[in-house]
Amino acid sequence: MTKVVDLKCLGSLLGQRTDVMRPAEAGSVSLEFAILLPFVIMVLVGIIDGNLMLYDKVAITNAARAGARAGTVLQVPPLSKSQIAAITATNAQNNLVTNGNTAAPVVTVTQTSGTNSGSPLQVTVSYAYQGLMLGSAMSSLTGPIVLNATAVMNYE
Repeated sequence: MTKVVDLKCLGSLLGQRTDVMRPAEAGSVSLEFAILLPFVIMVLVGIIDGNLMLYDKVAITNAARAGARAGTVLQVPPLSKSQIAAITATNAQNNLVTNGNTAAPVVTVTQTSGTNSGSPLQVTVSYAYQGLMLGSAMSSLTGPIVLNATAVMNYE
């Protein structure tokens, strides 16, 4: 004849906790989960939103560099300010994660000393970041989040 071993007794013999949840505590885990879930989701969305903002910052920085490089490369005739701005804006628009934002980045091209060899060319890109959820909420409270990038290169 086989003997049936009570698992509660076996657990207590091994030093394990064998408490059973009381009926008054039965839904407490679900309640705690329901209370904490919105905060966990907000943190995750904030992390995603922050990373998208950093990605857009890198995208406009690379666009400014590409525009400055295109403008300073030796070619005859040299590119005009409007051509450099168009190259930069196209590069930025192709690489930005816009989240439905239709605002184009603002590109400013500055040639302080003309297009002579060794003269600096400055390309500045500004973009109003709106974000997914938290970025939009922050924009409504503090004003728009403007990302700026500047690249300076000398003419060849």
